[in-house]
Amino acid sequence: MFDFAQLVDEVIDLHSGTAEKKKIKLDGSGLAIGEVNADRKMIYTVLRNLVSNALKFTQPGGEIRISGKDMGNEFEISVSDSGVGIPANKLDKLFSISENISTQGTDNEMGTGLGLLLCKEFVEKNGGKIRVQSAVGKGSEFLFTIPKK
Repeated sequence: MFDFAQLVDEVIDLHSGTAEKKKIKLDGSGLAIGEVNADRKMIYTVLRNLVSNALKFTQPGGEIRISGKDMGNEFEISVSDSGVGIPANKLDKLFSISENISTQGTDNEMGTGLGLLLCKEFVEKNGGKIRVQSAVGKGSEFLFTIPKK
């Protein structure tokens, strides 16, 4: 068991320098989650990677919001951004090992294309699911669940 809000604060603290440099608002105030029963290190890695990606693909002056809600049998966590968005033809390939998608960020940042695969693996090892909603020019929202135990 661990306090999810504290985990969010740690991830925000980790990325605050990058957010300030890019003049991106990083907001974790929309949480309706307290204690969760999951592997803390894995969920930290998932959240850290999703926020890092959001920072990478959000233009200066944009916003990233971490929120979560109680869905009855599970918690749903969301990392949403006002970034560049993802083309529809790439959405299905983001979590596939057979398709390595690596795209340059708004400040020429590069990734390996493996972070989302790791997120999927860690979320599923904790009994959850991960998905994405996105539109080019409107941003992205990555959502994952953590079952209540």
